[in-house]
Amino acid sequence: MSDAEVKARIPELLEFASLGSKADARIATLSGGMKRRLTLARALVNNPDIVFLDEPTTGLDPQARHLIWERLKQLKSAGKTLILTTHFMDEAERLCDRLIVIDHGKKITEGSPRQLIAEHIEPQVIEVFDEASRNLPAFVEANRHLAERVELSGETAFFYCREPQALLAKLAAAEGLRYVHRASNLEDVFIKLTGRELRD
Repeated sequence: MSDAEVKARIPELLEFASLGSKADARIATLSGGMKRRLTLARALVNNPDIVFLDEPTTGLDPQARHLIWERLKQLKSAGKTLILTTHFMDEAERLCDRLIVIDHGKKITEGSPRQLIAEHIEPQVIEVFDEASRNLPAFVEANRHLAERVELSGETAFFYCREPQALLAKLAAAEGLRYVHRASNLEDVFIKLTGRELRD
């Protein structure tokens, strides 16, 4: 690209990255989130058809993360192909039309977010937390049959259910336990397929 073409693109890209007010700022004075947004803008100078992104929102605060997601969705709507690596499953669920889960360098599954959730995980999750009452192990043993699958991680039990009503009724009467009832998501799929052990 000629210098003139690059210069003509800069104001538009700075606005795209919400950095229009920082056009004259030195890079060293920008925050980490601003630098990340600037990196995205720089990657778009030549108006590429394919954009490769390596963990684009790592280390960003929630506002900056949501801004980046909004901008990436705009790129998709404009017909760009995004190829992105991420450890944030909510990011993959929001942005990806198709994804691959890789574990130890090997592909273990592939598909759309909705497809992978439907294929690999029960639709409802109830996370039960022990509030120092030590009632969780007994509750799990007494109510394990109310879920298709139960996993324990520290002071939390994950009940994976298709019909959660009976378990919710038991929890409403339980002492010393707190719980969250939610729909299953890609993080549940990822942990089921790769395990809960730490990766170094």
